[in-house]
Amino acid sequence: MRDRRRDRRGRGLRGSLVPPGSPLWVTPAERFDQLVLDAVEALEDTWAESLRAVEFAVEEVPPEPVDGAGQLGGAADQPVPLGRTFPARDGRPARVVVYRRPVEGRTPSSRVRDAFVHDVVVELVAELLGLEPETVDPDYPEEDGWS
Repeated sequence: MRDRRRDRRGRGLRGSLVPPGSPLWVTPAERFDQLVLDAVEALEDTWAESLRAVEFAVEEVPPEPVDGAGQLGGAADQPVPLGRTFPARDGRPARVVVYRRPVEGRTPSSRVRDAFVHDVVVELVAELLGLEPETVDPDYPEEDGWS
């Protein structure tokens, strides 16, 4: 007799082949963090001196926009940011933050996401350094038609 829970409706095994908690298990958030690290490492080959004092971080979503009176601002007419830069200030190092959920929402597959994350990091580093993205990475953009 066949166990119905294992091969439900003839679709084959369901779920991951690697159990959670094992050394091979990687969450989507950890995979995204690694994409950002890979993009930063690729830029550090050329821009090591300029990026030495820059912190890179990944956050899930951008914070809610707040207007000057402390009220939630009109975010409906503003595009969702993919990342943000914070210049060095008051003894704090400069910081580049990439927002995971907005980036994932704009990329239909993991293959496209790799190149898109790289381009987002290039744009943010260029903004922080006051340069054009093409100056930071001559191969920018990796894909045409990101919108």
